Amino acid sequence: QVQLVESGGGLVQPGGSLILSCAASGNIVIATMGWYRQAPGKQRELVATITSGGSTVLSNSVRERFTISRDNAKNTVYLQMNSLKPEDTAVYYCNARLRVLLTTTLRDYWGQGTQVTVSS
Repeated sequence: QVQLVESGGGLVQPGGSLILSCAASGNIVIATMGWYRQAPGKQRELVATITSGGSTVLSNSVRERFTISRDNAKNTVYLQMNSLKPEDTAVYYCNARLRVLLTTTLRDYWGQGTQVTVSS
């Protein structure tokens, strides 16, 4: 059974920082891990992704403020968020594109989401 467990969300003042983490478990081989977010009334959008080799993609809105990293041995991805703005307020979802051992099909799995609120 594949599980993605997120942690680290919360309330922070503008200009503050938070670190999100997401640990994947199961008999799996992970290709790409990443973070998406969804604000009220908006579509879910890409925040950042990272491959097993360490190649990253970040959205233009967070490129200068957020950092994504990954510990392959722990199947864990992190999102360091600095200089947070009220417009960063959203539910943040972890994503992993992976295959179950002894299979060949890559599938997307999602965490349950963690709320990030940036407000004074």
